[in-house]
Amino acid sequence: MDTIASLFSFITTPVSWVIVQFHSVYGAIFGPDTGWAWGLSIVSLVILIRICLIPLFVKQIKSTRAMQTLQPEMKKIQERYKNDKQRQSEEMMKLYKETGTNPLSSCLPILAQSPFFFALYHVLNGIATGDTIGVINERLLESAQKAHIFGAPLAAKFTDSSSKVEALGSTITDVRVITAVMIILMSASQFFTQRQLMTKNVDTTVKTPFMQQQKMLMYVFPVMFAVFGINFPVGVLVYWLTTNVWTMGQQMYVIRNNPTPGSKAQAAYLERLHKHVTEHGKTRGRGQKAIVKAIVAKGRDRNEFERKFINGLNKAGLAAQADGTVVKSDAAVAAQTEDGAPVATGTPKRQQPKRQSKSQRQTTKAVGEAEPKTSLTKSDEPEGTKPGTQPAAAKKSAQKPGGGGRSKAQSGQRKGPQRPKSPSKK
Repeated sequence: MDTIASLFSFITTPVSWVIVQFHSVYGAIFGPDTGWAWGLSIVSLVILIRICLIPLFVKQIKSTRAMQTLQPEMKKIQERYKNDKQRQSEEMMKLYKETGTNPLSSCLPILAQSPFFFALYHVLNGIATGDTIGVINERLLESAQKAHIFGAPLAAKFTDSSSKVEALGSTITDVRVITAVMIILMSASQFFTQRQLMTKNVDTTVKTPFMQQQKMLMYVFPVMFAVFGINFPVGVLVYWLTTNVWTMGQQMYVIRNNPTPGSKAQAAYLERLHKHVTEHGKTRGRGQKAIVKAIVAKGRDRNEFERKFINGLNKAGLAAQADGTVVKSDAAVAAQTEDGAPVATGTPKRQQPKRQSKSQRQTTKAVGEAEPKTSLTKSDEPEGTKPGTQPAAAKKSAQKPGGGGRSKAQSGQRKGPQRPKSPSKK
């Protein structure tokens, strides 16, 4: 481990300088030789590093979103080459190359932290061995060796011998209890972080190598931390536990406010957003507007949760606009198609017929059947003709041979089958 840490010796001086600056602040409050001063200095170092890595984290989120948009294409490739795994992998790599995505982008924050992690390990190992390193001089080295966190020296390890621990002013029992608890918390926080990513923020309708990778990391990383953690000094355990807690909180914030499309987190977010919009009649902040804008832009490509959200707004008399806002207008609601997609500007708006209830349909049918009978009765009876009398033309035709049957049939006075007209009477 010392060989690996020495490769990052170029960054040990900046890391040690940052720790010393934080120690001078906390030392004035808690005392320079206390574990609080040195422990909080390490925690502050983690927070500073993670703040600097926020742009990288944003890039990771965008790359993850890009991977999510490719999932329909991935599903097609899986179905097309389901019997040829090698060709399937080749087509997947080709798709990654064409779209400029990288399935390993989720590891970028961890890789970026590696130099700081190994530099801190190198600094704390020097404190344990009594070697000055970076800007830590003899006075600071003596102060750090006296610092204890819950009874465990800052530079002590789980695997240290009793004599070495006693030289640092502690007991082997205190060191192993504290380090064991910190290793368990460190592994548990890592497992929970990966688990909430897999169970809440992943579209489970499509199985991709990215999902398999995340599932593997969910079990591999906690085991790695548990195995290597017994060789970490207490100060490094403080560093890694702090960064795991930061990652967990940061991810919870992202999952709650910017979930992956098609995930359970998106369903919960859209439910909360629908409740807020129906109560206030508008979206709040750029984040909500960006979500609504993205949903409107998808049109018919929306997933189940997004269609439910748009239809819910329409039922409430609201309409989502292309800029992410929500308006309360009957005209805007009429401009929506059946699944909620807005009609393009400049094209005639087709209004969907209102669906009638069963009682309305029966009433309309009864009226439609009654009206033709009234009109036929009026058309058969000329003006001035009394009921029960026949017109003169009808009487005249009745006197002619063979004409009575036809006239009676036309007037509706004779029922039953009629005899065909004889050709000889023409």
